[in-house]
Amino acid sequence: MKRKSKSPGKQPQGVETTPVRIYSLEVSLLWISMSGRYVERKPSVSRTIQILGDQTLQDLHGAIYQAFERWDEHMYEFQFGKGPEDRRAVRYGMPEVFEDVWDSAMLPHGRVDLATLDSLKLAVRNVFFYLFDFGDEWWHKIKVKAIEEASPTGEFPRIVNKVGECPPQYEYDEDDGEYHWGSDEDE
Repeated sequence: MKRKSKSPGKQPQGVETTPVRIYSLEVSLLWISMSGRYVERKPSVSRTIQILGDQTLQDLHGAIYQAFERWDEHMYEFQFGKGPEDRRAVRYGMPEVFEDVWDSAMLPHGRVDLATLDSLKLAVRNVFFYLFDFGDEWWHKIKVKAIEEASPTGEFPRIVNKVGECPPQYEYDEDDGEYHWGSDEDE
């Protein structure tokens, strides 16, 4: 959820603004299982996002979703481990995952709507991972570039830098004029 911070100049007289942590996160696209043509080119695609410490992983998902120009919602999770698909990673999932529990061993550690950035005890240079769309597997590496204490102004989270062009969420086939879901292997 975007949140607009009050400008320090607009505070009532005698009221000080409380500094909060502002995290600068570099989100890099690692790979996509569905798009063979994109993966073959392997262009560098990253976005730097600033987010407040009291905002949640769900807020971060929304910023990544916007930053990478997605338009069709899917399930997602954040993983804190040695790499993508680390079986020992601490995972944070969507609230819906906790509603249909058929195997408690498969449950994530926590919920994205409750875990704030501050609660994760992140430090500069820490790396964690974000998986968007469990079918097409859009894997992202998130690196903590900076953490600063400041009185924020403007809306957060926000995209502050873009590198590279985002691949389309789905492949568009000019021959038949349709978007195709799933990997090329399915054809």
